[in-house]
Amino acid sequence: MAAKSLSRSMLRSLGCSEMKTARSRKPWTSISTTRQFYQSASLPVWVSQPGRLRPSVSKQPFTIAPRWIDERGKRTIFIQTEVTPNPDALKFLPNHQVLPDSLSSPFLEYLSPRATLAPPHPSPLAAKLLNIDGITSVFYGPDFITVTKATDTPWAHVKPEVFSLITETVTSGEQIVGTVENKSAEAGQEGGQRDSLSYDESDSEVVGMIKELLETRIRPAIQEDGGDIEFRGFENGQVLLKLRGACRTCDSSTVTLKNGIESMLMHYIEEVKGVNQVLDQEEEIAIQEFAKFEEKLKEQKGPDAVASTIGKGSLDTAGA
Repeated sequence: MAAKSLSRSMLRSLGCSEMKTARSRKPWTSISTTRQFYQSASLPVWVSQPGRLRPSVSKQPFTIAPRWIDERGKRTIFIQTEVTPNPDALKFLPNHQVLPDSLSSPFLEYLSPRATLAPPHPSPLAAKLLNIDGITSVFYGPDFITVTKATDTPWAHVKPEVFSLITETVTSGEQIVGTVENKSAEAGQEGGQRDSLSYDESDSEVVGMIKELLETRIRPAIQEDGGDIEFRGFENGQVLLKLRGACRTCDSSTVTLKNGIESMLMHYIEEVKGVNQVLDQEEEIAIQEFAKFEEKLKEQKGPDAVASTIGKGSLDTAGA
């Protein structure tokens, strides 16, 4: 009995001392010790802070590059494509200056592969584009490129290659338009001369008003459609103009001249009696040849024959 009572009394005294020790201990001592152990075990996510019961997550700084900057720090190019009123022409906006600052004209037009190599403004990009089967012309505006194809060539066959060549040229930093000395009197490109709408001291008051309206009201709308306009003269009340780019081969160019340009010029300038489009020699020959084919077709197939290149009764089925 004495041994049992002794052991019980000893256990009670030991239990009391442990309870006193536990009460005197600060409540966060064991928590801090445990967190310090994990911190020394190379787990830096949880951070122990004195005087706090809950851990906090350490924030490590990081930066996000803008979406137009790639991993190498180079600016990426976003090329936008726009349709034009001409179904055979597409307008590409590379978000990049196309024409050099030294060029006085607001546009350049390449109608043949030879023109892309000729002075004074050769263009390697235009040469590559015209080398694609079905591409007939390349037009450069201040900040856009208009590519025109043949009517019988689907865009699905040529658009990916055109887009790839423009993207490759712009991203590589290659010069789109060059400038070399022109030793001959003839220019290889269309529109490389002085801007026809620019001010000239020798212009009459009426011509100056015509140029101002064309520059401020007409040109922005035509450039929006992937083309441009040239002033060729004012004779006997008739304004002589030349459409370029997508508007040059557009079926609605006549409507643009008569309903749009002619109406505006006649409304503001009473001396203007009409507007006529000037055709180059090559274009006049092409129209004459097409008229001959049309007459030949009507003689063989009848007056209701359609002058097209697709389907029965067309030019393709006309006899020799």
